[in-house]
Amino acid sequence: MSNRAVLEVIALDAGDAVAAQAGGADRLELVTDMAADGLTPSPGTFAAIRAAVDIPLRVMLRLTDGFAAGSAADRERLVRTAGQLRAAGAREFVLGFLDGDGAVDVPAVEELVGALDGCSWTFHRALDHAADRDALRKQLDGLPGLDTYLTAGSAAGVDDGLPVLLAEAARRGEPGYEQTVLVGGGLRLDHVPRLRAAGLDAFHIGGAARPDGWNHPVSATAVARWRNAVDATNPTDTPTTPPDTRAPAEPAGLNGAKGANGVEETVGG
Repeated sequence: MSNRAVLEVIALDAGDAVAAQAGGADRLELVTDMAADGLTPSPGTFAAIRAAVDIPLRVMLRLTDGFAAGSAADRERLVRTAGQLRAAGAREFVLGFLDGDGAVDVPAVEELVGALDGCSWTFHRALDHAADRDALRKQLDGLPGLDTYLTAGSAAGVDDGLPVLLAEAARRGEPGYEQTVLVGGGLRLDHVPRLRAAGLDAFHIGGAARPDGWNHPVSATAVARWRNAVDATNPTDTPTTPPDTRAPAEPAGLNGAKGANGVEETVGG
């Protein structure tokens, strides 16, 4: 396992992107409207961020709050939006849909993935809300471009989901478990050594990159603290920079917005 772990940071605009890259982010997840847990940004926003940084960008494909794909018209609109983003230069995406029973909405996922022409994509934390996460992973196995699952192991966050994360890490290479596990949602710095020791080496933060809250921009210093933690030479080492007491954990939601309990509740993590 390389000591260089992947650190993905949520960015809302070009300023966030520049700060995240300066702090050591390897990749950005681009979203808008965190009040709705992170929706699809406009092609113009994507283009501005693409011009500002040179690290990979994964763009959220999600038009409304929740995990439902919506009506046929909603799905068609999302396919059109994906095409516009691709025309603007987007090559990596984030998506995920569940049906009313908590199973993966395979037709909706396949429809959208078909519009991506093989682009790489992440299935987001809808996985953590699925009725059967193992079945979901096996149903999606083999879809073109799927290379990452964003997960906390539990809808409640990494604290509750840690045993699941460790168990799934041990299944790496099995059908449905070949993809990278990107850990995010309720993630704290003190979780990192145990996750790294288990071979997990990709991490996602949103609110933890913004010590002053979502109404403030990404802090390069906060991102650098996480960069230091995930790159500890020995996975059992503790980070040399202490955690920021104002934002000790990455909230447990899809992308990092705080819910009523003060824990981030977002699709992306």
